[in-house]
Amino acid sequence: MLGNFQQSHLRIELKADENVIRESLLKTSKLRQWLFPVSFSSGLPEKLHEGLVFTTWMGFIPVHHEVKVASENCLCLLLSQGIDGYHEWCWGDGWVQSRLEGISLLPLNLGQTLNLLKFRQFVTGRDRV
Repeated sequence: MLGNFQQSHLRIELKADENVIRESLLKTSKLRQWLFPVSFSSGLPEKLHEGLVFTTWMGFIPVHHEVKVASENCLCLLLSQGIDGYHEWCWGDGWVQSRLEGISLLPLNLGQTLNLLKFRQFVTGRDRV
């Protein structure tokens, strides 16, 4: 894999309860909404579960995901192709934490920061449908 090893650990507070956060991270219909314009492989189930394998595309760059953990308060994804590493989400009432580590040519910290800001907007109801 070409690129640099990068790591980013971010935690934000948001005005949303644990159930809204969980639903927004584990339900594929919600992920598609707040992660737009990232596109997802077809045929995904309604909810992410352990062992699920899927691909997303950031423009023309594919990122392969394997769900290692999908629990009440944690989601951990093993990443390959465009990013070789992992992405872990943990959450509770009023907070979410994202830890991303990997080798990539993509600017992971910038992307993670922008995604957390989009996520905050979504779960606080401004962009949620």
